[in-house]
Amino acid sequence: MDVLIAVLALLISAACGWPVVEGILALARIVPEDTGTRDDLLIEPKAPPERHVLRGGAVIGVLERVATTGLVLVGQAGLIAAVIAVKSLGRWSELRDDPAVSERFIIGSLASYLWAGTCGFVGLLLIT
Repeated sequence: MDVLIAVLALLISAACGWPVVEGILALARIVPEDTGTRDDLLIEPKAPPERHVLRGGAVIGVLERVATTGLVLVGQAGLIAAVIAVKSLGRWSELRDDPAVSERFIIGSLASYLWAGTCGFVGLLLIT
């Protein structure tokens, strides 16, 4: 029964993490409208920001959630720091050039780790 619970925790972490992370990123994109009046003279409209998409993000996200959940289930939550370090170092060159991409990476990563950790701890509680 313990193995079944662990496998279910890993599957739920991997499969359901994407909609959770996307939902949190959608919340982060909400910007309140400026309803106040401004006396500033607008000379040029701002150009829309250039959008970058990190390659392999979905696959990396699934792998990081499986690793995080698995490490919690086996009682090695401290090794999650190694998962975070590997992911961050692998993305460093892409992240340092664009603050918007960096912010999205941080929000998405934290949401992913929180989801995976929660799945791991719930699985661990059910096993013990």
